[in-house]
Amino acid sequence: MLLKEYRICMPLSVEEYRIGQLYTISKHSHEESHTGEGVEVVCNKPHMDPVHGEGQFTEKRVHLSSKLPSWAYAVVPRLFYITEKAWNYYPYTITGKININFSMFNCSFLPKFSIHIETKYEDNCGTNENIFGLEKNAFDTEVCFLDIAHDVIPERHYRISEDPGIFSSTKTGRGPLQKGWKENSNPVMCSYKLVAVKFEVWGLQTRVEQFVHKVIRDILLVGHRQAFAWVDEWYGKPFPLSSHL
Repeated sequence: MLLKEYRICMPLSVEEYRIGQLYTISKHSHEESHTGEGVEVVCNKPHMDPVHGEGQFTEKRVHLSSKLPSWAYAVVPRLFYITEKAWNYYPYTITGKININFSMFNCSFLPKFSIHIETKYEDNCGTNENIFGLEKNAFDTEVCFLDIAHDVIPERHYRISEDPGIFSSTKTGRGPLQKGWKENSNPVMCSYKLVAVKFEVWGLQTRVEQFVHKVIRDILLVGHRQAFAWVDEWYGKPFPLSSHL
């Protein structure tokens, strides 16, 4: 198993990010729905947790066949998707084992493949050193700070209108994000994600786990860049209570 913690800061408050996150996922899913791949929502309904209160349960299929590298086609069938079951109690969500607080990703043909993601959001610039309450030395966890303005993303995903280093918001006056923006922004929040990837297939484990983390990193960067670059589209909108990320 390969475990990493990603920290992605945004020039938003946690409450603002809640709306931007939902808007971004909804828009992105709608765009991909016309390609024959993307995200298929199987179930989306309210769920009550005795500890965290009202939340939302969803089950999705994320179709990935065309997104795989060439070397993976030797072990992956023509139709490939990941099933995601999620329980979301914003600002607290977890992806992992199936229980009341977790989401689980299962591969459509490899039961020994899983992705577990625990997510928490706080109004700071990534300074909480143990937000997940892990015991010291319990895991060998690599912490990865992702900068939405200056980290490199795959060229095919780059759009100048979605570049936080160039974009300036008309509604909020935020941006463009220059060097040192995280320490100088007000408001600022951080999305903390603890990601565990496990692929128990001999001879492919390390390669697949590293590849999946690279894909997750790119998805996180692109998604958070878009959430900020689209801020003038969603800022000030009421929270959609029936929506779910």
